[in-house]
Amino acid sequence: MKFNKATADFFVPDGIDPVSALDRTTHLTVGAHQDDIEIMAYHGIAQCFGRSDKWMTGVVVTNGAGSSRTGIYSDYTDLDMQKVRRFEQRKAAYVGEYSAQIQLDYSSSEVKDPSNTAVIDDLFKIFEAAKPQIVYLHNPADKHDTHIGTLVRAIAALRRLPLEDRPEKVYGCEVWRDLDWLPDANKTALAVSEFSNVAAALVGIFDSQISGGKRYDLATAGRRLANATYFDAHSSDNETAMTWALDLTPLIHDDTMSVAEFTLKFIDKFREDVESKIARLS
Repeated sequence: MKFNKATADFFVPDGIDPVSALDRTTHLTVGAHQDDIEIMAYHGIAQCFGRSDKWMTGVVVTNGAGSSRTGIYSDYTDLDMQKVRRFEQRKAAYVGEYSAQIQLDYSSSEVKDPSNTAVIDDLFKIFEAAKPQIVYLHNPADKHDTHIGTLVRAIAALRRLPLEDRPEKVYGCEVWRDLDWLPDANKTALAVSEFSNVAAALVGIFDSQISGGKRYDLATAGRRLANATYFDAHSSDNETAMTWALDLTPLIHDDTMSVAEFTLKFIDKFREDVESKIARLS
């Protein structure tokens, strides 16, 4: 499979050919940066871990050049960081037993450029070949511009597929803004209690980020525990870790609906929920 960037990386941890790796894929994640997959789509990783009938493929769109850096990484150039982050992502794919790990190597500015269709073209090739049943994307209320750019390019790529080849479910997941604000009826609860040792190891692999000044390992585990505990005020916890997702599948069934229109209706529901509770109890 040829991508628009000659520097794109296609890694298959167990060494089978790339075509077969995509063909066996059932779950697929498109993340903007190295470590986004492990933070936002651990549900899919855990669903596939140790299985022969379910396989996760990860796609990272950007090259990781602009990450923060301190300590041993403080003198690293952007090119140095790209090499380190690419290697870390490969290590995560190996530990998580991914079917394949693809890194498309775009700059953030390219991903955020609405006139640049190259990202869409590459993602379409991947979706067309893999035909995944479940897809994990960034959520459309995320506050990181590159995450939103990646999301809208992925939606555009999925909409190029024939209806019969589109995934059964598409989830918008938490990274740079959680989804606790969603009314409970609109939350998709993804239990991520299984293989907690693997979950910790996967985020911990990205030392360039953790030693580089961002404790994503602690923050991710804390958010998942908080989600599980604070979900229901009136019952005991059924899970020790939970992530929230917004079901984006309607965006794949209706090509005329804009991402903004789809998202804003949930923000309106949140406003209505807060307003009604205050009015009812005042």
